[in-house]
This record gives sequence, structure tokens and C-alpha cells, in this order.
Amino acid sequence: MHGVRGVRWQEEEQLHLTVRFIGEVDRHQANDVAAGLATVRHPAFAIALNGIGQFERRGKGALWAGVTPQEDLRTLHKKVDQVCQRVGIGPDTRAYHPHITLARFGRGSGPIDAFVEASGGLSSVPFTVKEFRLYESHLKSDGALYSVVERYPLG
Repeated sequence: MHGVRGVRWQEEEQLHLTVRFIGEVDRHQANDVAAGLATVRHPAFAIALNGIGQFERRGKGALWAGVTPQEDLRTLHKKVDQVCQRVGIGPDTRAYHPHITLARFGRGSGPIDAFVEASGGLSSVPFTVKEFRLYESHLKSDGALYSVVERYPLG
């Protein structure tokens, strides 16, 4: 996690793979989401890190690590999205691209392309996903701080 000027690297304890972004909700709706997620049934599954990429829009973006395979994550995403819709949160209309955000960058960062090219072969041995978690985020001046609200076992 170095080699690019001006990026904000994620702290290790903040690294995560988002299954479904929920957004801001009131406490009542957050409790409904938490209870609804307890009804999700999905087997444990294995994934591995696979490659580095970037999202960029209007001069801001993120460096990310990809994962493979994605089928189980996509299925879990659909199940979580259905729970959200049942409690009154609109459907997730964005394409789901499973990834782990490594760093965030702005117009003054860079160069990014050389880092992506040099690190593009990132990979790991497969590891088993045994649970998913509901997080609450708190925005701070240097980024979001994530805290676990609830854990949901798979399998």
C-alpha cells in the first residue's frame, strides 16, 4: 500500500467487500434491516483476490482489489437487496461489481495507471466466507469509519 502520491490508503481494519450499500436510514429502518438480514440463508463459499483495478469519475476514484468467483457474491447481493426492499429501501440500481477498496484518490493523486499495471497480478489463495456483516459508517474528515452492527453466519 504505497507507490502512489496523494492517495488515502484504507486502514487494514477498514478493508471490506460491500455486498449491498444501504445508505442513510433512520434507527427504526436500520433495526428492520438488521432483523431482515437474519432471515437470509446462503451457504458459505470460497473466493480469492484477483487483480487490481480502478473506478474513476470526475477526477475522483478508488483503487480496488477484485475477487473471483463472483457468482455466490452476486446471489448474496440479490438476497440482501430483497431484504432491503421489503423494509422500504429502494432497489440497488447500480451494477454490482464485487471488490475491496484499497485506496481513494482525487485530481491531485497519481499516477494511478502505473500502480495498477505493476500490481495487476494481485492474487491470493482461496479463503472461505463464513459470514456477512451489517456495518454502520461514520463520515470523518479523512474518510469513513466502519463499525460492525451485526454478524450473520452463512452455511
